[in-house]
Amino acid sequence: MITIRRAEERGSADHGWLLTRHTFSFADYHDPAHTGFGPLRAINDDVVKPGQGFGMHHHKDMEIISYVLDGTLEHKDSMGNVSRLKAGEIQRMAAGTGVRHSEYNPSDARDVHFLQIWIEPNRTGVAPEYEYCAVPPPDKRGKLKCIASPDASGGSMRINQDAMVYCAVLGAGVETALTLDPIRRAWVHVATGECGVCGIRGRAGDGFAITQEKAVFIRGFQECEILVFDLP
Repeated sequence: MITIRRAEERGSADHGWLLTRHTFSFADYHDPAHTGFGPLRAINDDVVKPGQGFGMHHHKDMEIISYVLDGTLEHKDSMGNVSRLKAGEIQRMAAGTGVRHSEYNPSDARDVHFLQIWIEPNRTGVAPEYEYCAVPPPDKRGKLKCIASPDASGGSMRINQDAMVYCAVLGAGVETALTLDPIRRAWVHVATGECGVCGIRGRAGDGFAITQEKAVFIRGFQECEILVFDLP
């Protein structure tokens, strides 16, 4: 079964320095029909203006993944980590017992566009952690590349949840697929471009909730970037 969450149906807010769209209920946006999907709690599609960002703030017991689509994102946290991520670079922060962090656009001319993803952990009270990875373009071109998993398989980042997160870039007419245990569920987020998910056309910002299926088939209609979540 496939249910589509269209881009225009998402929550949104324009704060001047930040244009944000929420796939699920978040902050001041609440939709009782869309509070998450299994342990997938948030997909926030954020565009931050130059020289602006999220100041230091606190989180606890959440797996937070930032996926940069365009521009540069500067991260700082109370663990002492400082990094600058560009397109194709990803970070994972396990908030655990508690951590403070900031996310900032250090450019003086260019917006940063990134996805902030929250996954509820299956273990709480763990020590905070930070990881970074870069996915070279050939590793995700025309195929799914695992970027997060419970056992750090294939060099992916390790998350405290029985979930796998994949990314891919597909050109027009290029297909890929993910075999899925029918007792699990999957979410496909179209980050850029247009693609077909199990024969249903989607564009940037659309999300597909997939349950009771044995596989997820994705075909590019134009150059597109996608994230796929294999979830309990």
